[in-house]
Amino acid sequence: MLEIKDLVKSYGSFKAVDNLNLHVKKGEIFGFVGPNGAGKTTTMKIVSGLLDCENGEVFIDGVDAIKNRREVKRKIGYMPDFFGVYDDLKVDEYLEFYASIYGIEGKEKDELINDLLELVNLSHKKDAYVDDLSRGMKQRLCLARCLVHNPSLLILDEPASGMDPKARIEMKNILRTLKEMGKTIIISSHILPELAELCTNLVIIQNGKAVTSGTVEEVMDKAYKTKFIRLKVLKDVESAIKLLKEYVEIGEIKKIGSNVATASFSGSEEVMCNILEGLIKENIKVVSFNTIDGNLEEVFMKVIGGDDNEK
Repeated sequence: MLEIKDLVKSYGSFKAVDNLNLHVKKGEIFGFVGPNGAGKTTTMKIVSGLLDCENGEVFIDGVDAIKNRREVKRKIGYMPDFFGVYDDLKVDEYLEFYASIYGIEGKEKDELINDLLELVNLSHKKDAYVDDLSRGMKQRLCLARCLVHNPSLLILDEPASGMDPKARIEMKNILRTLKEMGKTIIISSHILPELAELCTNLVIIQNGKAVTSGTVEEVMDKAYKTKFIRLKVLKDVESAIKLLKEYVEIGEIKKIGSNVATASFSGSEEVMCNILEGLIKENIKVVSFNTIDGNLEEVFMKVIGGDDNEK
């Protein structure tokens, strides 16, 4: 759906985007993660046709987005992190204005507005003034605005910024619905746990460069080459610890209470299965046996922090 090749954008001597390469598949939610100033917004604006680049290529549905801006803009719905709304308009008037820009009139316009308001859970606010909406409602209204022309690619820059937990859950559910409708979604966010729940794939960027990318699981595996096993037994945890020590993939072991042990682990899933089988063969009654993974927020800090430490 989206292919970015060797993208470069500078502001004077500062390189905001530095030979960035990305591939986003059709129909996925793709996470764009990075600290402030990493180049996320700049990249999104270039893809959306709002900024020029010095070098590189951007393809949307196989079309060169840099050479054919007008053609690809109809495929894109862009929601910036800071957006303007016309506070003196009512909710339906606000969407009517944007529908008219795209030449949508009459019955088609009325049906479209009703459908969009239902999608973003704002049907009950149709006659309310935009100025009277909460922050979360304004965000959802702006998302509806991005959908007026039925784009296939949504580019959302911090769409949950400033929202309370309830509003974030509502936004998350709307994005899942849009994915089910076949939309491709690129989303930047600092709410990393929720991004991990939503995304098929993600990239972490810093200083305009991709630091790591892949599925959430792959990114975590790259950051955490050593995992941790947590073992809970009904009794006789000492025997379980003795068996764990027989495996070279097991590192430091800690006993927690009378029936729980944790251990660092650098082996494969097959080795994990072998360990569990060994415990059962020794008649050790296993209550639970699982890995303890870091969350995306920890991975982000590990990757970005590690990069900083190298400089």
